[in-house]
Amino acid sequence: MAEQSNDAASLPAGIDPHNTLVMETTPGRIVIKLHNDVAPEHAERLKLLARERFYDDVPFHRVIDGFMAQTGDGQYGNGNGGSKYPDLKAEFSSMPFMRGTVGMARASSPNSANSQFFIMFEEGSFLDGKYTVVGEVVRGMDVVDKLKRGEPPADPDRIIRMQVAADLKRDVKR
Repeated sequence: MAEQSNDAASLPAGIDPHNTLVMETTPGRIVIKLHNDVAPEHAERLKLLARERFYDDVPFHRVIDGFMAQTGDGQYGNGNGGSKYPDLKAEFSSMPFMRGTVGMARASSPNSANSQFFIMFEEGSFLDGKYTVVGEVVRGMDVVDKLKRGEPPADPDRIIRMQVAADLKRDVKR
């Protein structure tokens, strides 16, 4: 695997490092552009939890071929947990669920998203307007495609570390 640069300068052109997540996973790096203009509360929650290192070593606990890969349960790691913060009010939009879309996972209540999120493998129009679109993968869909499948996978891939891109360079100097 090629050496990955650890600073915001290595992001795709035109990407705001303050609204971008860099997720180091067991199979590689995934870069997510947050839609803070569409889902500001959800985007802020992901950034807050990333900065608190909530997502470090969290498994992809539900990975369904042709559908999506879900992660973000830093409490239990199995899809039943959340964070210490209250659930978020839905921020549904007209943005469609396409390959690479990042959505917020939730329970049956529309206002129950907390820390878990998923990345779409394929288009999922049946989710449009029913789940919050919080971002999109701008680099690393090949990595998403490599995630081990299962509910849960026998030996799940994990988020090694997730950071806000603007924090990357500063973090290296610590």
